Amino acid sequence: MSRENSQTIRIDRRRVLGVLAGLGIGTASFQRALAQQVAEQGAVTAEMLKQAEWISGVELSDEDRESTARAMRGLLRNFVALRAVEIGYDVAPAVMFAALPRPVAAVGVRRNQAVLSEASPPPLPSSLTASKEREESLAFAPVSELAALLRSRQVNSLELTQLCLARLKKFNPLLKCVVNLTEDEALKLARRADQEIAAGIYRGPLHGIPWGAKDLIAYPGYPTTWGATPFKERTLDYKATVAQRLEDAGAVLVAKLSMGALAQGDQWFEGRTNNPWNPREGSSGSSAGSASAVSAGLVPFALGSETIGSIISPSQQCSVTGLRPTFGRVSRHGCMTLGWTLDKIGPIARSVEDCAIVLDAIHGADGQDMTAIDQPFAWPPRRDLREVRVGFFQPEEGQPEPSQIGVLRSMGVKLVPFKLPEGLPVDALRIMLDAESATVFDELTRQGITEGLNLWPATFRRAQFVPAIEYLRAARVRTLLMRAMDEAIAGLDLYVGGNDLMITNFTGHPTITLPYGPRRTGGRRGRGRRGGSEAATETRGPVPAAVTQPGSITFTGRLFGESDLLTVAHAFQRATGDHLKRPPVEELLAAQLAADAEKKDDVK
Repeated sequence: MSRENSQTIRIDRRRVLGVLAGLGIGTASFQRALAQQVAEQGAVTAEMLKQAEWISGVELSDEDRESTARAMRGLLRNFVALRAVEIGYDVAPAVMFAALPRPVAAVGVRRNQAVLSEASPPPLPSSLTASKEREESLAFAPVSELAALLRSRQVNSLELTQLCLARLKKFNPLLKCVVNLTEDEALKLARRADQEIAAGIYRGPLHGIPWGAKDLIAYPGYPTTWGATPFKERTLDYKATVAQRLEDAGAVLVAKLSMGALAQGDQWFEGRTNNPWNPREGSSGSSAGSASAVSAGLVPFALGSETIGSIISPSQQCSVTGLRPTFGRVSRHGCMTLGWTLDKIGPIARSVEDCAIVLDAIHGADGQDMTAIDQPFAWPPRRDLREVRVGFFQPEEGQPEPSQIGVLRSMGVKLVPFKLPEGLPVDALRIMLDAESATVFDELTRQGITEGLNLWPATFRRAQFVPAIEYLRAARVRTLLMRAMDEAIAGLDLYVGGNDLMITNFTGHPTITLPYGPRRTGGRRGRGRRGGSEAATETRGPVPAAVTQPGSITFTGRLFGESDLLTVAHAFQRATGDHLKRPPVEELLAAQLAADAEKKDDVK
């Protein structure tokens, strides 16, 4: 054996030995012997895994050992990538500890103080006397317009609520976006809103506005299923903070909307949620139903959640506006946990202003979620655009300037070249989500429950073998990433574009996506552990109509910099107007009904 080859084997052996020692598997001599086997065979084997199962307390089948061994090889590569990063002794892991036995009562900022950026929209045209025309106009109107119509009593909450309920029932067979309607509660809340508005009691721009909740948001009296078969009949007897705050603002919950099983993709126990622009595509996920329902004009706005991509990805796929707030901006109390250090709750709506109005109602500490803090937020925009510094990615030499740069330049903002942090193994940080989610759902793994959980079982099994040392090493690399991002964005208020879902979800920065320009062809936009779809290649459903679906653009702001972020995004959206385009859902539904009727005739 050559000296070079001998050194390579010894190095590989040391790496594997470190992993096994971190796992705590067996004695030192056993670890050395097992490390030698891995070095010689070049991989983790099912038999090795069988010998290690005792440390995790999980007994796997032969088939599961084989699949987990394959996954472990990738896990080992992540360990090696993270170990290659030089970390100073002064770098603490990006995890949180609070020396309190329970959360303290929240005292801080005031909510639901937003006012519309314009005094009022044009009144509802008197010519819209025909029911169909009026319904279409109201169904696709943004919250800002509906709020003005409600306050001036040109429409009432009961009419809007009944309209939403009817459209949810009508289009759900096409989109599969509804888990449960909250009809009885919705009608009660709508009537109360109308009585209060008539009496001069006005709670703000969400008063009387219907909305939909991603089905990981707890609401008593109705199932909260998490999109997963094991929980499809489960009800919770408490109300999530965000649901309570929207109710305090006068909003009317009309439906619990679909989500990918345990917040993964757009597949749930009733099938796949579809894109209203093209039902042959899924809606992406995991806030699948929230994005689909808003896009189709079934609800004026909805709440979604994001760990890595689950607001941004479906909003892009369905051509709506979605806001992922800063981590800690919105309480997650009463919402399903996937990753304690990553989960965020945010609005999906027709416009940037709609997202701002909703954020104003739900942000801030609540004394329940220890990560939720009070930070100022103001709407409408108060800052002169000429003062705002926007980062942009310079095109490569010989490439044309992106059209959005021209729009921003015409708005008067200060454009500054920008680059994302480089040199850190960002993808390897996924082991933090793997470990956290596997801990949340450890009981499912130990009971061998896999039905209706999408791809999670394999992830949960693999994560049983992530040592605490490797998790905390990843958390320390995350700290380095946070510092690098802070340096990169220094001197800027926000930046436009960027393939940054992994980076910004791990650093906690706020991002908004909005419809813009023609959609790129050649694939879906599903990304991230909470985004994407397990059915990306399926083609069931009616053929899409000859309507050009808008693409998307993202803006990312400083930590807790949503006021400036939304100011620029709002001005950009008003200058471009792509959010006003509507998917041809009526035509697509008619095509599906005709196809279903034809199938029945064929059977006869």
